Amino acid sequence: MAGRSTGNRRTLILPPSLSHGLRRLSAPRLGRRPFAIVAASCSLALLGGGIAAASTIQFGQNQVGSQYENGEQISSNQVIKPIGDRLMTPFGKIMGSVVSPDGRYLVGTSADRSVDLQVFDLKTYKPVAAAGTLSATSFTAASTNAGYLGMAYQHISDGSVGQEGPVFSPDGKFLYAPVASGIVRYPFNPDGSLGASTTISIPAVGGKQALTAGMAFSPDGSTLYAAVNGQNTVVGIDPVAGTVTQTFSTGIAPRQLKFVGTKLYVSNEGGHRAAAGDTTMGSYGTQVPADTYLGTSTSGTVSVIDTASAAAPVSSIDVQLHPTAMHLDGSTLYVANTNSDTVSVIDTATNKVVQTIATQPWASSQVGYAPTAITMQGDHLLVSLGRANAIAVYEVNQQNPKDPASYIGLLPTDYYPENVAAVNGQIVVTNTRGIDARGPVLSFNKGPGTTVATGHGTHSTTASLTRFTLPSDEQIQQYTETVFEQNGWDGSSVKEATAAEAAKIPAVAVPKRIGDPSTIKHVFLIVKENRTYDQVYGDMKQGNGDASLAQFGAKATPNQHALATQFGLYDNTYDIGTNSAEGHNWMMQGDNPAYTETSAGEYKRSYDTEEDVLGHQRSGFLWTSIQSAGNTARNYGEFEYGEGKPAGATWQQYYCAATSTMAGGDPSQLFTPALQMHSSSVIPSLNAIGDTNAAPFDTSVPDIYRYETWKQDFEKNGPKNFQMTWLSSDHTGGTADPEAQVADNDLAVGKIVDEISHSQYWKDSAIFIAEDDSQDGADHVDGHRAPVQVISPYAVHGQTVSTFYSQISMVRTIQQILGAQPLNQKVAAATPMFDAFTNKPDMTPYAAVPNQVPLTEGVKTAPACGLDTLGQTGAAAAAVNTAAAQAAAVPASMQDIAEEWDTWSEQQHLTGNGAKEDFANPYLFNRWTWYQTHGWQTPYPGDAKVYGPNDVPGIAADSTDHADG
Repeated sequence: MAGRSTGNRRTLILPPSLSHGLRRLSAPRLGRRPFAIVAASCSLALLGGGIAAASTIQFGQNQVGSQYENGEQISSNQVIKPIGDRLMTPFGKIMGSVVSPDGRYLVGTSADRSVDLQVFDLKTYKPVAAAGTLSATSFTAASTNAGYLGMAYQHISDGSVGQEGPVFSPDGKFLYAPVASGIVRYPFNPDGSLGASTTISIPAVGGKQALTAGMAFSPDGSTLYAAVNGQNTVVGIDPVAGTVTQTFSTGIAPRQLKFVGTKLYVSNEGGHRAAAGDTTMGSYGTQVPADTYLGTSTSGTVSVIDTASAAAPVSSIDVQLHPTAMHLDGSTLYVANTNSDTVSVIDTATNKVVQTIATQPWASSQVGYAPTAITMQGDHLLVSLGRANAIAVYEVNQQNPKDPASYIGLLPTDYYPENVAAVNGQIVVTNTRGIDARGPVLSFNKGPGTTVATGHGTHSTTASLTRFTLPSDEQIQQYTETVFEQNGWDGSSVKEATAAEAAKIPAVAVPKRIGDPSTIKHVFLIVKENRTYDQVYGDMKQGNGDASLAQFGAKATPNQHALATQFGLYDNTYDIGTNSAEGHNWMMQGDNPAYTETSAGEYKRSYDTEEDVLGHQRSGFLWTSIQSAGNTARNYGEFEYGEGKPAGATWQQYYCAATSTMAGGDPSQLFTPALQMHSSSVIPSLNAIGDTNAAPFDTSVPDIYRYETWKQDFEKNGPKNFQMTWLSSDHTGGTADPEAQVADNDLAVGKIVDEISHSQYWKDSAIFIAEDDSQDGADHVDGHRAPVQVISPYAVHGQTVSTFYSQISMVRTIQQILGAQPLNQKVAAATPMFDAFTNKPDMTPYAAVPNQVPLTEGVKTAPACGLDTLGQTGAAAAAVNTAAAQAAAVPASMQDIAEEWDTWSEQQHLTGNGAKEDFANPYLFNRWTWYQTHGWQTPYPGDAKVYGPNDVPGIAADSTDHADG
């Protein structure tokens, strides 16, 4: 075992696979242990081959939001109990942040609650000021309710915030905040309040906005430099005149800036520009060098600009994937490679990478820790690990950057530490998600047949600051144990075995080890949209529900209720994301990569990163992991946006084709030129397995049409080992009213299960059904609690399963069944859903239940095939039609306002090619739904009257904040 001297101490150098186990022997202290060090040119291997065991760490029946001895349970399969003092804010997610030059104030950009800048006094440890698009009245009420009295507030019109934080002028008198179209300049007052803002515009180029990211002042303070993330440039700006004076080309998607003398270093998240022969994928109009199977970018660079010589060429230093945060210590530049889980150490005297520090603390997985920020205190390097809820601490040799860094341990933080700073002898951490969605309760109004539901919602993110004095090395090592426990990391979680050992194991439904045989050969995944557990299952007495919140209970969802009764009810399972931009990532990647986390302030570069290569982790997707394990896969619309819908095709036409086919009509009518989809994906590996007839998200395509097109392919070609389907009508906001759309979704679910369970494949099949997120409903436990179903002959029939599970658990279970390696450390640490399965099959098939809500309820223009009469005839059918007509009617006095809302809705990407789920602002979307379903005569609860989209107090009609999903 090698060793090295550091002063009077001798430090043992241990391989990372041994480092955690030996921490338990830290009395007497073994000394600091270096973590994995890799050469700059080396690529990190993904999870190794072999067979892995399931995690032995579970969270029992913990409920999200509840406090336990080891901390608070959060939805991402973690417990949080941070070191130090916590300061919470109810105003959404803290994005980027900066500390004032005198160390007195921290200013953060924020998102999701229409408060876009927040100022915290680090001396009193209180919030003192804010600015945002929220009305001043609403802000005062919210801050008062939170116990923060007297906060200064400035109403602003531009709510977009960039991927990086603001910057102070060198004298601290001005604050510069990044926005999509440039920079906003605020006078910064001694009490922390903000003066009246002025805007510095950075013009769009080729239709691409600036999407301003990091900024830095030149050493003499005369020029403000800004990373123009959307245009792959850096600009120099006269900070007084507000004019652009210089422009430099950089790599792709520049993020942060650091000066060393007159040399300006720029981290380029997308790496180098594409060259001839590179395979590429797109990001905001730029072709990025990419691996088209895994769907990830393949390079990261740091540009070096000589600002003293505008004619000098911009040079480039190769680092690893997604370089974002940088920290300068003397002449040593540390660069966080967020998607490679490493830190590159650059000697700025030579512009060479002299070492690369691996920041993966758990030897069982190398992927998904997301280093997001770097700071120094003395000779201690601190790196925030966003996905581990931790700060990693290393000792470095400040005189010799080549000397390998020594790993000391981990310190626990709140949920998703985005930034870390050393301030006045203390460490201050800004935690994007803080304590998760535990802020003020929200109300949801979903129209006739429902009542207003008020409870926890995903858009109540409660971000936080935490601060502490850096503990001793021995204490850091002790805290490391806490971080391991809070993440469910265990030394035996990913234990390898030989294939010969696996061959001796009898087949079971969910194997204990990846690679052991399973009785299940076909896995079906159905992804739906936006509902909470209580919203659907709150009326099921056998579960932990609140019937008053069941807006889409048994009447709207008879199939989901019947399925839960027959195959098991899951009342303690959670979605993780706030919205669809995050939710589909959690389902398809087992993670929401840092790129998407930091995009949430603006969602301008991309919303859903299905179309954006920079939103993909380096280990690929659920389907690639399954294919890499030797299985086949098929996709029906999930994670796709290339719809290829014929011009002029209407909901009514799709409805008639589907209902006619279900009644025994010719299936070819589904695929006439007027209706047939030509869907696709920009991800080649997904495009290769896609059914081009399957519709991605579009609220003008009923789910019963999606069911019928899926059925044709299933009956003709049979299933693959893994297939996924996107059923999106329960998103609502389409042609029919919300209750009818949820009923349409429910019927499609029931029909698919009916079809599979009556087929020859039922005997070895499992069907998993999940929402992408649960943002559009209330829940009495937590807004992330969602309706989940596990359907199989091997499912535990007739039981209520209250074990804590999440979407990550579901991804792990699917991979476990099909022998695929975990995609990242989150999935590797998750316990498969063992309690959902039995090894004694019950082959009883499922019979779909007819819908109990007319699928045409709320439709303004009746389909040519007639309205849905629920099978009634005569007077009964007439009554159903009359009720539907009344629901769709608009009083003459409200025609103008209704037309304004129609115009607004056409801009919300709800239908047609390029439809985006959850794009609309939910405060506006909920009012539109409410007016439609209450006859345009009843004000939205809490409003004085029925408003037009441009008149809702405190909300801009073009705002996408909060829903952005």
